[in-house]
Amino acid sequence: MLKHLQISNYALIDELSVNFESGFNVITGETGAGKSILLGALGFALGDRADTNVLYDKDKKCIVEAQFELNDKALQPLFEANDLDFEADCIFRRELNPQKKSRAFINDTPVSLQTMKEIGNQLVDIHSQHDSLLLTDADFQLKLLDEIAQNSAVLADYQAEYANYNAFKRKLNDLKDMATKNTAENDYLKFQLDELDKADLKEGEYADIEQTLSVMENAEEIKILLVTANSLMEEGETAILGQFNELASTLSRLKHLLPDTEELAERFENLKVELKDIAYDLRHEADETQFDEGQLQTLQERYDLLSRLMMKHRVKDFEELIALRDSLKEKVNAFENIDEAIAQAEKQLKSSEKQLSSLAKALHEKRYQAATAFGDKVALLVRQLAMPFAVFQVAVENVETFGSKGTDAIRFLFSANKGMAPDDLRRVASGGELSRLMLSIKSAVSSYNYIPTLIFDEIDTGVSGEVAAKIGGIMRQMGGALQLISITHLPQVASQAEHHYFIYKDNEGERTQSHIRLLDSNERIGEIAKMLSNDQVTPESLRAAEVLLRG
Repeated sequence: MLKHLQISNYALIDELSVNFESGFNVITGETGAGKSILLGALGFALGDRADTNVLYDKDKKCIVEAQFELNDKALQPLFEANDLDFEADCIFRRELNPQKKSRAFINDTPVSLQTMKEIGNQLVDIHSQHDSLLLTDADFQLKLLDEIAQNSAVLADYQAEYANYNAFKRKLNDLKDMATKNTAENDYLKFQLDELDKADLKEGEYADIEQTLSVMENAEEIKILLVTANSLMEEGETAILGQFNELASTLSRLKHLLPDTEELAERFENLKVELKDIAYDLRHEADETQFDEGQLQTLQERYDLLSRLMMKHRVKDFEELIALRDSLKEKVNAFENIDEAIAQAEKQLKSSEKQLSSLAKALHEKRYQAATAFGDKVALLVRQLAMPFAVFQVAVENVETFGSKGTDAIRFLFSANKGMAPDDLRRVASGGELSRLMLSIKSAVSSYNYIPTLIFDEIDTGVSGEVAAKIGGIMRQMGGALQLISITHLPQVASQAEHHYFIYKDNEGERTQSHIRLLDSNERIGEIAKMLSNDQVTPESLRAAEVLLRG
């Protein structure tokens, strides 16, 4: 339930702090005092889009905090799914700075507006008189019935299988389309694949051929350089190795005469060994390097073939050409095995359809059972609101084809007059009747305790007298199952509340400000007396107010 609301710098509110109680609460006040602003601020704290013009002081930050008491741990998985701590005292905080930047927090953890709204919708249901039009919406009707029937688990299973069913259906249709297409397309694919298969493409060969060709095309120059290098190492009077041998002999004699040079002689011997290895490698490379015109031509032809194939198929490199070959192979194989694939897809679709039918039947049965009891309950309530002959029914009609929420079409049927058969609510209910119906439906649903806090924003507009008293009685009963906060102009409704809040404007300062306070018993009498006598408190209105409050 909503325990506390703290508002700073929002619309006509500079600073406002109010505690709410459990049960039935009413808020009254003159038109324009700020009742709708209060609800707007609460909606802002629960994730509604920010109106950037709400800043009371354009140079200060707007902050709205709503504190909730969470007694039902059914919401814990929703908090955990969003990496939020689940605490008995939960605080929603929303900020809007002068630069029109908004931030949202739940228990001091930053959250997205989507997360804040998703969780907030499970804590508070704010209903205005205009929302009664939702009653004529088929999706709303079905959602409401599913909540009453407690269909969330079965519906989730159905929707998961419905996604599978549609995937299998698309797959089967794609396969059938493929099977009915002109075989010329497949012949063309096979022609392309045959060409690439004949080319016998091998991973990495294109790069290897490029490297080999580069060597072979320069083989003559390479051979000359290798022979020249080897000659400098081993041939002639000035050969490097010959001079190294002479130097080695000199250092060998020197180390006997000057022992300190022994290390130099050893280092030189190591260097001479390395030079001999280099000379050997040069000689070996010169012997191995041969210019084979036939091999060069063969490699050049292979290279040209691969290059032409890459250009023909418009691929950027050889790896893409191999990927294209593999893709063509898959397509050709799929086409050749199309009958088997269609049979498998039909089997999958049939199995999914069977499972979907079973889940749809379970949904239908639960909806049908809930519809009868719910319709009777709403009819009983609405007959108390100056419609003694009203009939309300929930029709659950099977439409056979699968939809995203089953195979049912839900219709709310209504008749306000004696002897008239109930018909679709959209065609027969007036605005005033819709408001009373919505109140009755909300009252019937409240016993399921699906939302801990329900707020009515002048849902009782357009009624008076005995009907208003009946509405107040229904709201009082609802307050026994959940926290109900109702903004009202009707004294008959206000007198039924357990807690009465008064919202008013203060015009004494430089700017108008809205305030709210909880009325004590004497203040309640005075406020209800004003409501009874058009703001003129008379002895008669005071006595009438006392009578109303005594019930």
